[in-house]
Amino acid sequence: MGRTGEYVLDPGALSAVQREGDACVVCHKRWPRPHVRVGCLPNGSGVFACADCAPALPEPRRVDPAQGAVPPMADRLRRRR
Repeated sequence: MGRTGEYVLDPGALSAVQREGDACVVCHKRWPRPHVRVGCLPNGSGVFACADCAPALPEPRRVDPAQGAVPPMADRLRRRR
C-alpha cells in the first residue's frame, strides 16, 4: 500500500490507457472517463475506476501506527467482538 493508504497497482498488469487514467482499471470502459480514484502506480500517478466498478474493489487494509504493520488476523477478529 502507498503512503496515503491507497492501493499501489502493478503497472505491468494494466493497459496503457488504464495507466494514463483514461480507462477503468476494472472494466476497461473509456467513456465516460472514469473519475473515481481507486489507487496509484508506484510513481504516484492515480488509477481510476468508473462509478459502477469502484464499489466492487476491496477497501485497503488499515495500518496500525503503533505496530507499523497490519495486525494479525486473530487480533483484528478479537477487536470486532
